[in-house]
Amino acid sequence: MVARACRLIEQSEEEPSLESLADAVGRSSSHFHRLFKATTGLTPKEYADAHRATKVRQSLESGNSVTEAIYDAGFNSSGRFYEKSTNMLGMTPTKYRDGGVNEEIRFAVGESSLGAILVASSKKGVASILLGDDPEALARDLQDRFPKANLIGGDKDYEAMVSQVVGFIEAPGLGLDLPLDVRGTAFQQRVWQALKEIPVGRTASYAEIARRIGSPKSVRAVAGTCAANNLAVAIPCHRVVRNDGSLSGYAWGVDRKRALLEREARA
Repeated sequence: MVARACRLIEQSEEEPSLESLADAVGRSSSHFHRLFKATTGLTPKEYADAHRATKVRQSLESGNSVTEAIYDAGFNSSGRFYEKSTNMLGMTPTKYRDGGVNEEIRFAVGESSLGAILVASSKKGVASILLGDDPEALARDLQDRFPKANLIGGDKDYEAMVSQVVGFIEAPGLGLDLPLDVRGTAFQQRVWQALKEIPVGRTASYAEIARRIGSPKSVRAVAGTCAANNLAVAIPCHRVVRNDGSLSGYAWGVDRKRALLEREARA
């Protein structure tokens, strides 16, 4: 039922209303809304927004004009599009089409017991949290992720944000509440939302995550989405394990994954 509603959202030229989706699957609006959220981790509107953002990115990346991207994605007016464009893209549409030329990314590097940590932010929120052994290698990694952006070293106020992330790594019970700039497809956003709902001290398998988002056959795609995560610990891909509970690969090293899970289990 939810899969059918997702297809309707994806195939509609304009965002369908909650009532029309509920009618299409033969349920009341309130029951359908609860069912959709429980299955995908997103509300119907959030799913529609994520799908629309994906269409906008694809259209701009293919070289279309901003006007073409607006109407390709089903916006019936440029005003409505520009109200949401920065949240969708993390920057202006023209800047995104040009590959993020001159986008400003602020960053700072700190030290934790797990090694160096780099936190980087756009105007929308934290766009990358990277872990590693070498601060200079992390800075090069950031440049690779945002090749056309202007990277700006953070001041003391910004370094306080790095301290907040380091504090969470050292003491997971503190929690971590940061504004995030999460850039991904509708599918990736569903997976990442499901990861954020895994409580501290718990784990889930890739197959469980696939079932939670209503796509049980997408285990491999879930694993790929975990690997594509730019936001270490903020989107806790370290809490996803194999079906037998053993640790699988982790972008920032299996030893760090094990250490994070052990600390969270104690917390």
